[in-house]
This record gives sequence, structure tokens and C-alpha cells, in this order.
Amino acid sequence: MKKLLVLFLTISVSLFAAGKPALVETTKIVKGEVNPLQEFVGTLMFEKKSSLAAQNSGLVQKVNFDVGEKVKKGQILVKIDTEVLEAQIQSAQANLDMAIDQEKNSTKDYERYKKLLETKSITQKEFDDALLNANQSSSNVVALKAKLKELKIQKDKKDIKAPFDGVIVAKNIELGEWVNAGSVIATLVNTSKVSFMFNVPLNVANGLKTGDTYKVDINNKIINAKVDAIIPNGDKLTRTFPVKFVANINDGFVYEGQEASVKLSKNAKKEALILPRDAVIKRFGRDVVFAIDDKMTANMIPVQIVGYIGKKTAVSGQGLVEGMEIVSKGNERVFPKMSVKILNK
Repeated sequence: MKKLLVLFLTISVSLFAAGKPALVETTKIVKGEVNPLQEFVGTLMFEKKSSLAAQNSGLVQKVNFDVGEKVKKGQILVKIDTEVLEAQIQSAQANLDMAIDQEKNSTKDYERYKKLLETKSITQKEFDDALLNANQSSSNVVALKAKLKELKIQKDKKDIKAPFDGVIVAKNIELGEWVNAGSVIATLVNTSKVSFMFNVPLNVANGLKTGDTYKVDINNKIINAKVDAIIPNGDKLTRTFPVKFVANINDGFVYEGQEASVKLSKNAKKEALILPRDAVIKRFGRDVVFAIDDKMTANMIPVQIVGYIGKKTAVSGQGLVEGMEIVSKGNERVFPKMSVKILNK
């Protein structure tokens, strides 16, 4: 497989070299001072983690999940027996129907007694009794409706649902078990949004701003993470302060507790070779630049990023010297030993 990949790359480079020159823009390497980068190691954590609990007691009828399973928001994970509740709901509904009929009759009696009072065919007390009866019937209907609604809510809560998309990381329930209200049945995490905690010295923490984006390495996978908080709670022994980064991971599977690393600027100037950030690209899994020789040919040079200065980056690499012409735009179309045509000359 490795031999085939090398052969494919060799053929690709030959085809590009045999074609028309790539149209590029270039810039010259300059020397400058930069705060060098220092690597810090931290820990990955899930931003959204929930211990799912039963809101009502009962016997577990169904368990629709297992550890490691991905679930969707609203998916029913556990069904608790509702037989007693259903009987209570039927009884409450029957009582409500009866109360509604009584309310209708008492309202009719009230209207009839009202007319009779106007003609002085009944006493004031008889009218007052009819009014009281009508009001009590209406209040009874309201109370029974509220009771029925409460029972239906209790029944709905017998279905324990996933509050968000995620992965089940712990299961605390089995079919046929009795659960009490408040019993934890599972732990759910959202693996698409994560946070990282790095402990850094004060001179590094002071150079960070919330909202700034940095590249975090998780098991050789680079993701963009934003500074979320610089926490003023230092470690007295190490004299470091926790910094929280957050990131969205939509196309990968990560693990809580996984090691992560980030490179941040130290408060110490050093001389370095400076280029626009766009001049450095990823090629074959490495950071590289393309230098142009006197034959207008692109030569790929692996580099190490030393630091950043605004929209520029400081690099080091074997063969790089001040004044060397480097491709700054169009480098995504360039391959080693490919002919180029410079547009900004």
C-alpha cells in the first residue's frame, strides 16, 4: 500500500510538472522578533453531560438503550409501568365527565332561579343556594381537570427520554427493576461539543483573549478551539492558571479524559523568519512552504511554526534564508518541482 502511495505521488508530481505553470503570488522571507510557542498538555472533557433520572417510581417495562449507543433527542430510553396511573386517569376522566354534567345542570338551575327571583316567585335564600351550587360545580370541574392533567403528565414522565443527541456512557437500570423517583438510570454525553483545560504560567495566560482561536491537537488530529475562559484560580505549587478552550467536533469520536495539546506564545522574544500565515500549508501531513528558485520551479520545504505575529507566522526550516521567495497565494495548486508563473512581479 505504501509503495502504491509513493508511486501515485510520483506520477501526480510528474503530471503537474509536465503541465502548464501554476499561477501564484509570492513574498520574500524577512527576519523579525516573535514570542516563541510552547506546547502545553491538557485534558478533553465533554461540555454537555447529563445524569438521567426517573421522575416517578415504578417497574421498568422496557430499556431501549445500551452503553456506547448513540441516541437522538426525544428518543424514549426507558418505559416505566403505567398500569396504576392509567386506572387513575380513567377514574379521573369519569369523575370529570360527571362533574361537567352537574355543572351544566346547576348552571341551568341558576338561570331559572334568577328569572324566578325577578318575579319574586322564590325567596332570596333559594336564589343564593342556586348560585352557590353553580359556583361549586364550576370549581369542581376546574379541580378535576387539573387533577386529570397532573395524572397525564405523570404518565408522560414514565417515559424517560433523551434530552439531547449524544452517547450513553453509563447504564444503571435493567428490565424488571423497580426504580424510585430520582434514581439515576443512565449518563448521557454530547460528544460534538468539547472543552479542554490547560494549566499555563501567568505570562502565557496574560497573552490570551477570550474568543481567540488556537489549534488543538487530539491524537494527531488538529481542531480549531476558542479560548472560553481564563480562570483566576492558580495552583500555588506550580504557579499555573487553568485556561478553558471549547470546540465543536462533528466528524469524529473522542473520549473524555483524552490527552490534548496546544501551542501558546511565551513571553520571550527571539529572532525568526517571518512569512504570511497563508504561505504555510499542510501537505502530506506536514507544514510546508514552497520556495521558488531561479528556474521558476517550486521546491517544497518542511517547516516548523515557531510563533505568530498577527496575520504572519514565524517559521524555521532547513534551507530557509532571509530574502528567499516563497509562494503566498496559489500554493494549494502547487506540487514539488512544478513550474510556476508569478503574478505579482
